Amino acid sequence: MSTPPVLSLCVVTYQAAPFLRECLESIRQFPPASSFEVIVVDNASSDGTLAMLEQEFPEVELVSNSANLGYAASMNKAMKVARGRYLVQLNPDTIVQKNSFDVLVTFMEQHPEVGICGPKVLNPDGTMQKSCRRGESTPLAVIAQFTGLARLFPASPRLAQYTMSYRDENEIHPVAGVSGSCMLVRREVVDQIGFLDERFFAYQEDADYCFRARRAGWLVYYVPTAQIIHFGGMGGSHVNPYRSMWEWHRSYWNYYRKNLAENYPAWFNGIYYTLMLVKLGLGAVGELAGLGRFSSSRKRAKINRYLNKD
Repeated sequence: MSTPPVLSLCVVTYQAAPFLRECLESIRQFPPASSFEVIVVDNASSDGTLAMLEQEFPEVELVSNSANLGYAASMNKAMKVARGRYLVQLNPDTIVQKNSFDVLVTFMEQHPEVGICGPKVLNPDGTMQKSCRRGESTPLAVIAQFTGLARLFPASPRLAQYTMSYRDENEIHPVAGVSGSCMLVRREVVDQIGFLDERFFAYQEDADYCFRARRAGWLVYYVPTAQIIHFGGMGGSHVNPYRSMWEWHRSYWNYYRKNLAENYPAWFNGIYYTLMLVKLGLGAVGELAGLGRFSSSRKRAKINRYLNKD
């Protein structure tokens, strides 16, 4: 048997062939200095993904699902066949930047107490995606984020906890969670806490995994000296925005009930669950009006222009 690679790059994709191609080509352009493997799990895409992979990227290890199993279950398939010392969960709508993985691996080698780390994730225009580093998603943090209080008081550790805007975005620092769009996990963490919780069809599985790692004694770090570009919402959520909206809210509901609800009295949890339903309803209205975060037609057109796909 061949020597295991240092890195296993694990990608789950669904109906995202043009973006997956860009992602894999960026890995070819900026390959890790360490040995690596690339594993792609396809969720029964019908957009030519399989043919594209077989014809253009024969080096990729492909796992083909017969149905859309969601993100967590499919990522678990990749992680179970991965052989690397470090496992990278990578979205298909990302573009790797020079030395990104090398910087993350070097950081982990120098900090054995860190179990998970993530890079600075950029929008196509070069601005930071604020979700790439997060504090704990407590009720106060979530309410402040979605009511705009966090934007009014970005320097407040209490009100701006959700995206930690009170910390320098170019400073390496510990966080509660990093983005699953690019998350590097130490093998020992997987051996200790297992794989992603498949109750999360999509969304919040990264936050839950970071929570479990921290509870097991590992640190989670944001490492902005490594960077990737993430288009966002093009790895499958653009296909059915209403399903995506439902899954986002259901996943946060599951995350809160699993990890945080025990810290609050029953009467408060009842009110908070009601607020979640209200937010879901408002989100549905926003989607109908084409203004919701999962309404991707305008975003997709903008990104296609960026990729010169129009």
